Amino acid sequence: MTTAALEPRAGRRCHNVLNSLHATHYFSPDLGRELGAVGVTDPRAVNFAVRAAAFGPVGAGAVTAAFYNYKYELVARYVPAVWETATPGQILAARTRAVDATLHRLLGAEALASAEMAEAARLALRAAEACSRGARPLYSAHADLPVPEEPHLAYWHAATLLREHRGDGHLAALMSAGLDGLEAMVTHTATGKGMTPRWVCATRGWSRDEWDAATDRLRGRGLLDASGDLTEEGGALRREIEDETDRLDRAPYEHLGPEGVTRLTELGGVFAQAALEAGAFPADLIGKG
Repeated sequence: MTTAALEPRAGRRCHNVLNSLHATHYFSPDLGRELGAVGVTDPRAVNFAVRAAAFGPVGAGAVTAAFYNYKYELVARYVPAVWETATPGQILAARTRAVDATLHRLLGAEALASAEMAEAARLALRAAEACSRGARPLYSAHADLPVPEEPHLAYWHAATLLREHRGDGHLAALMSAGLDGLEAMVTHTATGKGMTPRWVCATRGWSRDEWDAATDRLRGRGLLDASGDLTEEGGALRREIEDETDRLDRAPYEHLGPEGVTRLTELGGVFAQAALEAGAFPADLIGKG
């Protein structure tokens, strides 16, 4: 294990490219096809099922708590009923098949069989060795799953572990900053890097009136201005949240070391860019509109 110092935000940059590839399956037609084959056809049910299946057949309360920015009433519409349609084990297997198909479609068989993919998998799995389970429910649940043998699936699995590890810590930072789930989404959208209000409302179960009410609360705290943009105070708070998330998530990248993080970021960036250029994400997903 190395204790060499990392450059500031090196772990964040590495996570971002890994997460980009992880997230492709959420927008993939392959996921709907594979979940449909086991009886789960509603896109919202698919979303809850694939990410929560690692928990086992839990209820809406556990899923809402772990996901943080989804409206409880939306979650309860599909959970726990989805487990009566397909077991968590069936859903996890369908998810793996969908990821396999998605990565083949976006990256091509040659990239998946490459030495670079195998190297990326080794590096990402090594980083994940230093993840911690305490107060990290989504990471800990996924860490109980077996590592796939195929390098591209092992890479995706490791990216998932690192994504959920950082995500669990990020929720702690949001709570410490006094942002509820919807307020967190509104402020993230205001940075220009989050999902548009239309996507948030469509996927998280909030109404436009609830979005506007959250915006008003944030204006009252001096975090948003009259046009809905971050104020100086709001921008500072978002930076503090990301810095605290970095602090809570530094162990995997310190474990991997500066050279390993640089190399994993380089490899991950190539794969993520290829997926982006192949049309992995909707064109209107990110922005303030």
